This record gives sequence, structure tokens and C-alpha cells, in this order.
Amino acid sequence: MAFIKACLNGGRRRSDAPGVPEAPNDVAMSAAEATDAGASAVHVHVRNLEGAQSLDLADVDATVRVLRHMVTQPIGVTTGAWISEGERRLEQVRSWTELPDFASVNFHEDGCEELAELLLERGIGVEAGLWTAASAERLVASGLADRCLRHLIEPMVDDLDGARAAAEAIEVVLDAAGATVPRLLHGRGDTSWPLLIDAVKRGLQTRIGFEDTLVLPDGSAAASNRDLVAVAVRLAERFGSESN
Repeated sequence: MAFIKACLNGGRRRSDAPGVPEAPNDVAMSAAEATDAGASAVHVHVRNLEGAQSLDLADVDATVRVLRHMVTQPIGVTTGAWISEGERRLEQVRSWTELPDFASVNFHEDGCEELAELLLERGIGVEAGLWTAASAERLVASGLADRCLRHLIEPMVDDLDGARAAAEAIEVVLDAAGATVPRLLHGRGDTSWPLLIDAVKRGLQTRIGFEDTLVLPDGSAAASNRDLVAVAVRLAERFGSESN
């Protein structure tokens, strides 16, 4: 069965689509629905009571705790520098008591190596976010590539040809380094569904959810993360079997 991670919210808000979860209970319910539909793991951007993304102890603990009550699949959070950075970000991660199973670390951000080391010390798996070939080169140079849970190949390019070229450039770097850690390929916006199909055809991990797209492959609005995951599972069954 294909590994499909549900990326539940990202930077989206309810104003973007009614089904986007924000509060911990809503995130947990959306996670339960997505895993029931076939998601292998969930990824969430934690928010505080004011609705802002947060890495603070109280907010992360509250969200992870309620997720643990609702799903048995692995739970991941973002550590993006747009939320917090530098020593403050490290202090926040050190303070967590309800630990997620994994966290994404973007390898173009200042301090990414130290953050990844801290997460690993705490027993939290690291997803290395690779937006460009340069970020893949930085990961390899850090010596952390083989210690990661997975490598996220996530080209931040809006046109499909450009996104595919960027993804290929990232993989060239990883291949040259002999990296064997599982790879997860995904797109965003218009590239979300084509890159998901590319991933399942190649046997790579992938993801889908409101963080990446608000629409189904036919362009109609998705009502929930469950709907997005359910379609992704069907596509994986179709295109995955074609490549076997």
C-alpha cells in the first residue's frame, strides 16, 4: 500500500476553505477522518488560541495530546522558521513534553542542522524539507542525510515542468550521495495531483491535504481532508498497480 501522508492545514485558514482545521479538536477530528480514509501519517501546523502558527509548549502539547487520542498513525509537526527561529525555536522544541513522532526541518533555513540534531536527541524523527538542489546539498554536507526519517522532495515551483525539473535536480544530489532514506515527493497547488501520481508510479511516498491543495483532481472544491486522501488512495491503487 502506498504511503500517503495527510497534510491537514499548513498555512491555510477557515477563510480559505470551510473544512480547514485549526483548533486542536478540529485538527484531531480531521486527522481521524483522513486516517480512516487511508492516510499513513498526519502532518499539522499547530496554532495558538489566537489562530497564529505556534511552536510554544502549551500549543504543541495540546495538539499532539488530542491527536494521540484520535489516531494511532504517526503524528508530525512543522518547525518552519516563519513561526520561530534561532535560539527561541530551539528553546521551544526543548520544552515540548507531548512529543510528536516526527517534525519537518527545512534545509534552506538558518540553524536547520542544530534543530535537526536537537530533534534527533529528543527521539523525534526528522523529515528533511528539500525545496531546491542547494538544500539537498546542504543536507548532504551536514552529515545528517542518513539519520533522517525521510527526505521531503517539495519543489516550490508553480508550473509542472519546472516542478518536475526541480524535483529531479534534488534527487540527482541525493543519488550522488548514495542516500537511501525514503523519499516523499509532493507538489502544491496545480502540481499537487500530477506530482502525487508521479510519486506513486515510482513507488515513492507522497502526501495530500489542505496544506497543498483545496481541490480534487477534477477542479471541484474538496470538502475535507478525508475527501482528498480518499481520492489519493484510489489514484495510488490505480497508478501504483500499473507500474508493477
